[in-house]
Amino acid sequence: MLKRNLILLVAAVSLIVAGTTTAFAGKKIVNGIDANFPPFAYIDKTGKPAGFDVEAMEWIAKDLGLEVEHMPIDWDGIITSLLTKKIDIIASGMSITPDRSEKVTFTIPYWKINQVMVVKKDSTLTMNDLMKGGKKIGVQQGTTEAKWLKAESEPRAWNFKLGYYSSSPLAVEDVLNGRIAAAAMDDAPAHDAVSKKDVKILGNFGMEAEDFGYAVRKDETELLEKINASLKKLMATPYWDELAVKYNLK
Repeated sequence: MLKRNLILLVAAVSLIVAGTTTAFAGKKIVNGIDANFPPFAYIDKTGKPAGFDVEAMEWIAKDLGLEVEHMPIDWDGIITSLLTKKIDIIASGMSITPDRSEKVTFTIPYWKINQVMVVKKDSTLTMNDLMKGGKKIGVQQGTTEAKWLKAESEPRAWNFKLGYYSSSPLAVEDVLNGRIAAAAMDDAPAHDAVSKKDVKILGNFGMEAEDFGYAVRKDETELLEKINASLKKLMATPYWDELAVKYNLK
């Protein structure tokens, strides 16, 4: 009888473990991405989603037995798309903030980011010129840097005009053609721009560093647990560092 009970116990534990591992097996998860946010997420020259977060999410999905689809979404409406179940997750360079955390739940942080100003390579402008000289600064709509610059302008006695863009690369293009003096953006896409365009990073403009995390709906506790476990596993593998090198994050 004791032997039989032990066999039944082992079988029950095996079923629980198997159930935990395959809870999402065979299902499809839709990842909302910013289609123009290199190196974390973008559409490549062949028309396919690419980037650090895209490949990381594909590894995680495979680890969980999931099929993943990357769906481009306008950044300023991406959380709404998550809440209305148009997408299932946001794995696309999203900063973890208190405001966003009231609406969604974030995974563990996976990358730290700083915000910087990008100007023409031959520019002689200083940060003081940008912040107090009545210059026009471009920024992606719906980003933390857009909100911060607008909120801090008056209390810090700054004098600049903000121009809003659907993506940071579009703001960089207007820096190059002279429509704006600078573009405020995260440092990773800024370094990506520097590697491809005649621009340079002028420096940080005062925002504190932020952590990136993947976002899910608040009621998706099981999905969050699985993504966190798989993300931790991925970050401990050599592939994580390979991705960072591939996308010039290291």
